[in-house]
Amino acid sequence: MNAQKFTICSMMLAACAATALTSCNEKATQSADSQLPPIDVAYVQVDSVTLYKSYPGTLKAIRVVDLVARVNGYLRSQNYNGGDIVKQGQVLFTIDNPQYADAVAQARASLESAKSARDYAQSHYLAVEKAYQKDAASKMEAIQAKSNYEQCVANVKNAEATLQTALSNLGYCTIRAPFTGHASTSEPSVGAYLNGEASPTTLATIYEDNKLFAEFNIEDASYLRMLSNCDSISSNPVNYDSIPIAFNEPLPHNYKGKLTYIAPDVNTGTGTILLRAEIENPYNELRDGMYATISMPVKVDPKACLVKDASIATDQLGKYIYTVTDSGIVKYTPIKVGSIVRDSMRVVTEGVGPDTRYVTKALLKVRNDMHVKPILTK
Repeated sequence: MNAQKFTICSMMLAACAATALTSCNEKATQSADSQLPPIDVAYVQVDSVTLYKSYPGTLKAIRVVDLVARVNGYLRSQNYNGGDIVKQGQVLFTIDNPQYADAVAQARASLESAKSARDYAQSHYLAVEKAYQKDAASKMEAIQAKSNYEQCVANVKNAEATLQTALSNLGYCTIRAPFTGHASTSEPSVGAYLNGEASPTTLATIYEDNKLFAEFNIEDASYLRMLSNCDSISSNPVNYDSIPIAFNEPLPHNYKGKLTYIAPDVNTGTGTILLRAEIENPYNELRDGMYATISMPVKVDPKACLVKDASIATDQLGKYIYTVTDSGIVKYTPIKVGSIVRDSMRVVTEGVGPDTRYVTKALLKVRNDMHVKPILTK
């Protein structure tokens, strides 16, 4: 009986000792964990994204027209300020026109005289023809009367052409906007003499820039890939109607273009093809000649790996991030990256997977093989 009691007591003492030891180990572990530096981490996101390739380009207005003086005279007025938006049909310049107004008056008078001579010749011809039918006039007189009438008819046509030329020249003295757009300032000053008949003089240039083209060149290989994307029946088609357009300095508004033109030939010198994307310009921020970066869609990756762009660092070997293992060990992880999406996320093409945890903040506080306390963030 005493032996049995002794055995039970021994077992109870052993259990108490084991419990105490376990409790001490847990406390030691908790104490060790509490001494580890807390580091924010996040899981790699996986989502469907469109991958892009950037190309340099230049903006071109839909239409660009030089406004020229085609007549001689003094520049009388400029009826707008350089850089203004002018409306279609608006009078922009006037040129002194006395000689052209006089030419119109003379042409009108000559036309009236020619018409009067024609009417008389017609009446004379009809009278001689009637007399000839009654043998009261010779055939030669009838032929001569007809010839005079036809000559008078030709004189009227010449006078009408001369009047039309005079009216055109007079019209050139008033220069109107051919369409709505921005007009440059005038090089000749008001009061300058213009010798437009000898050599048309450019007064200003007008740009129809409510829409613009972004012109850029892509490699012929990219063009072939683009054709395959267009012909694909994939559930993830590439959208060429909403191409991101960026500039060296951010503008107040974002712009996207629609692919509207592919050149019919390949430049054999560069191996590239000219493309145009049409851009709306509702805020009048864009100008002809601006440099732009066109992000051409390459393909849609339905399972792209995304990390925060701010968590990526660079060294002599390239891009890298710090990943954290399940046991809380930091690892230096080289990666290959793609484009930025959603303003702050970067596509990672190599180096991480969907279950990878990576350091999102305090990159300077961690190092390879460091033991940390990971704090999961979104």
